Amino acid sequence: MKKIIFILFISLVTLLNSMSKRADINSTDDWEYNSTQIFEDTLNAPMVGSIRSRAMSTKAFAPAPKIGLAVGGAKDTNNFKANIENGYLPKIDSITYEGQFYNHYFDTGLGDRECKELFCPSYSTAKRFNPFSKAQEYFLSVGLNSGIDIKDFKRKKLNLVVVLDISGSMGASFNSYYYDKIGNRIETKEKNQKTKMQIATESIVAMLSHLKDDDRVGIVLFDNKAYRAKPLRMVLLSNKEAIRDHILALKEQGGTNWSAGYQEGLKLFDEVKLTKEYENRIVFLTDAMPNSGELRKDRLFGLAKEASKRGIHTTFIGVGVDFNNDLVEYVSKTRGANYFSVHSSKEFKKLLDKEFDYMVTPLVYDLTLKLDSKKYKIDAVYGSPDAKLSTGEIMEVNTLFPSSNENGETKGGIILLKLKKILEGNSDIKLKVSYTNINGKAFSNRQDVSFKQNQYYDNSGIRKAILISDFVTIMKNWIMDARAGCNDNVKWIMEDYITLSKRCMVFPLKRAIFPTIKTWERKSCKLKVSEGYMKLFQTFKRYFLKEMSEIKDDSLKLELNILDTLLKQKPQEFDKKKSSDDWQFIQK
Repeated sequence: MKKIIFILFISLVTLLNSMSKRADINSTDDWEYNSTQIFEDTLNAPMVGSIRSRAMSTKAFAPAPKIGLAVGGAKDTNNFKANIENGYLPKIDSITYEGQFYNHYFDTGLGDRECKELFCPSYSTAKRFNPFSKAQEYFLSVGLNSGIDIKDFKRKKLNLVVVLDISGSMGASFNSYYYDKIGNRIETKEKNQKTKMQIATESIVAMLSHLKDDDRVGIVLFDNKAYRAKPLRMVLLSNKEAIRDHILALKEQGGTNWSAGYQEGLKLFDEVKLTKEYENRIVFLTDAMPNSGELRKDRLFGLAKEASKRGIHTTFIGVGVDFNNDLVEYVSKTRGANYFSVHSSKEFKKLLDKEFDYMVTPLVYDLTLKLDSKKYKIDAVYGSPDAKLSTGEIMEVNTLFPSSNENGETKGGIILLKLKKILEGNSDIKLKVSYTNINGKAFSNRQDVSFKQNQYYDNSGIRKAILISDFVTIMKNWIMDARAGCNDNVKWIMEDYITLSKRCMVFPLKRAIFPTIKTWERKSCKLKVSEGYMKLFQTFKRYFLKEMSEIKDDSLKLELNILDTLLKQKPQEFDKKKSSDDWQFIQK
């Protein structure tokens, strides 16, 4: 008997050794990028779990039975907040309505109704008097609901290509601030001593830990040239620990050629057959500031738009406070695209633990809301990167992604419309929603809504969305006026509180100054608040606190803290006697 047990034991050991050797043969270190510089400081902690683990436990989503939906485009406003904290005037597109909405959870107004479809819009209405103009305003919110159970949600297999900027500026730490067009280094208050390259590589390692064995991953690096670092290959066949070490050992060097990097990333997809079984996505990480020339068809943003037509979608990740948001805003309107900003690998890993499968899985395309009414028309759209494409009758959204749903509320799960009453009287508003799924199948939905008497909010979700949209509108108008002042436009600095209070709630796209603002944004401006805006922020803070108390939502402290930071600034002063005409260009 002992002999038999011994033989079985020897056989088992032999089998395990054989399996281990076969695994070693199949698991290949397929890293192709060669660098003579070795990154000395690597993470001590091993990669979390195997690369197969999804690190998205059901416990995180247990309170809610269904997933929610949120629009594509900007997924945060981290750069806006970071600029203010570091004492600099943000860019106007560093804060977007959809990005600010995605910082919060909303009651979508679905109530007890059951959703059984891929997308079930729910509508809520509200009437209020504007806190500054006192004018009567009408709002309609579109709640973004899905009938997909959280336990049943499963993303497609993934062809993932990571394109990483390794140019010289990635060696800067987060206590340096590369903002000016010419790359002037300005010291900031940021205490994080890690370099952008460290933050980026640690974030990539965290992201790759969410891939499954039957996903494919490839890696491209770029400075002034592009380098294929790893072919697009099944995760099962890659040596995960070796690839991890290669990524963490990367060093920054050279200039920046975004389009070369993106084109090399696209080439990796030529090596595999693109099928409906796989979601195809490029994750593009950079800290640099592309210029408007990158909008051309053969440059970065034009390439991303063309790639989307092939079913290859893009996630842009900005590394650092100096990421150029305005052009990414253009890209985020591209089908299937989204954008995140990273300031801490720890915070980004936390985000990925909950949302990786969501950020790479578009579910709804070409959403169109048609409003049929003789009494109302669409005046403004808050919460969609396609707001410019919306008209008096049509609202358009190119992509909806899955989103977290907790305690019946959805993260970023709302779009807000401001309606303008064009005829007296009251009547139902007929709404028709049309959209397609990822396979191109078309769907539609029709509902009627109407406004009630007096001032009211259907629910806390629409009230919260209105308050947050007020905040974003005021911030955008302040940025426009402050940047005009930074560029020696005396008029904007000298305007008083009364004048500003009439303008602060104007939808930014309707300001005459809006088309020119991006031509002023290339230089850094110190954070300053005029006396008029200081009074305006004080008035708005009182209104904000009152609404926050009614809504009973502590998450609104995010906006409140920013208001407090601005109110601590010394009011900007301007002395006409010290001003001078410093224009030097003489046209011949």
